[in-house]
Amino acid sequence: MTEEEANTIRQELSQLRQEHRDLDTALDALVATGRADHLTIQRLKKRKLAIRDRMSHLEDRLVPDIIA
Repeated sequence: MTEEEANTIRQELSQLRQEHRDLDTALDALVATGRADHLTIQRLKKRKLAIRDRMSHLEDRLVPDIIA
């Protein structure tokens, strides 16, 4: 992997982390106010999980494979 590719992955990871935090904040606010329906909360949680999966995939790409 080139340094440019690694930088691109780090940048995407940064954006995904921010989006994940934003969703977490939005979920907390919706639950606290009690105004969100169950379906909206479920969709936000599903999106948050998809972001977490993508972040995990990108982090795995940054770590070099070490064969023991």
